[in-house]
Parts: sequence; C-alpha cells; structure tokens
Amino acid sequence: MDRQKTVDNLNSLLRGELAATETYQQAMDKVGNDPGAADLRSIHADHRAAANEFRKHVHQFGGQPDQGSGAWGTFAKAVTGTAKILGETAALKALKEGEEQGISSYEKVLDDENMPAECQTLIRDNLDRCRTHIRVLDRLMDGNNRV
Repeated sequence: MDRQKTVDNLNSLLRGELAATETYQQAMDKVGNDPGAADLRSIHADHRAAANEFRKHVHQFGGQPDQGSGAWGTFAKAVTGTAKILGETAALKALKEGEEQGISSYEKVLDDENMPAECQTLIRDNLDRCRTHIRVLDRLMDGNNRV
C-alpha cells in the first residue's frame, strides 16, 4: 500500500465533499424554507458528514487533511451562482452535475485496487449517497416538493 497515494486520493475526495458542502450552502441560502429545502439541507448534512469522515481517514493514514475545496470548489460555486441567476431548474441541474462529478471521482478512486479496504467501504457508502442525492434532485426538478 502506498500511504501517500492513499492520502492524496482521500484528500481529493475531501476537496470534492468540501466543494459540495459550500455549493449546497449557497443553494440553501437562496431557498430559505421553500418546499424541498429540507431535502437540500439533508444532502448538505450528508456531504458535511462525509467530509468529516474523509478528514479522519486522512489522519489515520498519516496525512494532513486539506482545508479548502480548491479549484473544484471555486468552479462549483461559480456554476451554482450562475445557475441561481438563471432559475431554480438550472440551479438544481448544477447541483446534480456536481453529484455526478462526485460519483465519477469516487468510481475513479475505487478503481485503484491498492486502496485500503476501510477506505473502499467509506467510498462505496458515499457513492451510494450521491446516487440517492441524484434521485432527490431529479424529483425536485420534476416538480415534486419544489425548492
């Protein structure tokens, strides 16, 4: 096992979770208590919890957790900010694209057969959550419990 590669992969996923947390916070600031806002708060909480778990794993493997979302966070916030100007459906689509990016990132790291088993479990759990988030966002875009 290459500990540095494990830490690098975990930090990459942590940055994605931090970007998601920031992006959902921005979306929640816009919707307030609109119907469907509870769904966004729940997804935000999932990403915040995932970020905390990735921090723990980075420490466990001897690394220092990244503190910010990096370039992906800046891009995600810009896309979401632009989508908010264009309307609710565009904002929800931007959130969904972020979830799809997360899925892609998780799947890429899972392809590394040297990833420790406890990390694979964490990644698979979060991968499942992202897929659930997409279903919730699709439901919101279809008009059920509008944001």
